[in-house]
Amino acid sequence: MSRRNSYAPLLAVCAGYFMVILDVTVINVAVPVIGRDLSASLTGIQWITDGYTLVFAGFLLSAGALGDRLGNRRVFCSGVVVFTVSSAACALAPSASFLVAARLAEGLGAALIVPGSLALLQQAYPEQSTRSRAFGLWGSMAGIAASAGPLLGGLLVSTVGWRWVFLINLPVGIACLVLTLRYVAPSPRRTDRALDWPAQCAVVAAVALLTAALNEAGRRGWSDPAVLAGLGLAVLAVAAFALRERLAASPALPLGLLRSRAMSGGAVIGMLFNFAFYGMVFTASLEFQHQRGYSALGTGAALFPAVVMTTFASVLSGRLSRRTGDRPLVVSGMLLAALGLAGWAAAGSEPAYPLLVAPMMAAGFGTSFALTGSTSTMMGAAPPAYSGTASALFNTTRQVGSATGVALGGSLLATAGSYGTGIRINMAIGSLAYLTAAALAWLCVPAKPKTT
Repeated sequence: MSRRNSYAPLLAVCAGYFMVILDVTVINVAVPVIGRDLSASLTGIQWITDGYTLVFAGFLLSAGALGDRLGNRRVFCSGVVVFTVSSAACALAPSASFLVAARLAEGLGAALIVPGSLALLQQAYPEQSTRSRAFGLWGSMAGIAASAGPLLGGLLVSTVGWRWVFLINLPVGIACLVLTLRYVAPSPRRTDRALDWPAQCAVVAAVALLTAALNEAGRRGWSDPAVLAGLGLAVLAVAAFALRERLAASPALPLGLLRSRAMSGGAVIGMLFNFAFYGMVFTASLEFQHQRGYSALGTGAALFPAVVMTTFASVLSGRLSRRTGDRPLVVSGMLLAALGLAGWAAAGSEPAYPLLVAPMMAAGFGTSFALTGSTSTMMGAAPPAYSGTASALFNTTRQVGSATGVALGGSLLATAGSYGTGIRINMAIGSLAYLTAAALAWLCVPAKPKTT
């Protein structure tokens, strides 16, 4: 690769990842306005957010296996096309049900994009030092998208309307496709890798049942038979997946990979910090608009301290990881984030906004600071032939965390005695999730950097 074009694959791949993450955060300040405009209930608002995340999480393993089988660049580009077209459909949605359906299609496009993004970086930057830098910049791209999302969403909703929240994906998608086809080398195809459809169906069922049960708990109550049945069936789907993978001749996720503490621990860590962070952003967005009367733009500005720190933290962690290794970064990031959400929970039921700035900054910085180390741990533990699968596993668990964080947060707001109580409970649960992730990182993440 020539020096002039050394960063072109990174820019191309990160453009697609930017689009996916922007669509997660930009929607948070827009959903209350969308809900009023399309006459959606609180459960409907949750599905506008979680319908995307549900399909995204459910199909990531399938997309990772497809990438390994058909070539990661081909699957990545297909995802960009699906995502861009479905974004246009979201912008034209005449009703809440149509919007939810279009968001499901968007989630499928995102699922095809994300596993390939990490696998293509692994392919383009084989040396450990340059790969760590690439993963750090990949994480900072997520931080930029997360930082831009709430403010951009608020600005668009307050000026040209919520439909432009989706239309902005069109130029990004087109640029990403052009850059990828021009600068990213074709990926090897491993046609001997069969697709394990029973296992894929079990994953989709588990994610869908869990998310649906948590969403409906806010409307029906936690003891409702339908909610309990959904949770029970989700557990059975996970058990069916594990059994299938043990018996399958060509499993989608070889259970031998999970015997690696770095890989299995990294996957759970990703789930826990996404659960805590996106649960915080979703519930805070609703609280700022519904209880404090902020506009969409004001809500984006209020959330800015949390998400702007992600950009700085990702770049810093990418630089530090080459000297410190991944474990100190992940542990310290999770502890800082836990302290932030604990501070919010302790601030009272109706704290003044200035008291929330430091907790939000701590949560945003800590989450992103841990992301680079977690990513490097997961991808470093995977054999090259399973790079797409490893990326898919990591991002599947992260998106399951996001979906459950949003669903549980919405249900707590709906069932608690007041918004203030629901917020405090949600922040306390998020803090415990961060602490658990810190303990797992101490046990599972390698202590020293690799020298390869």
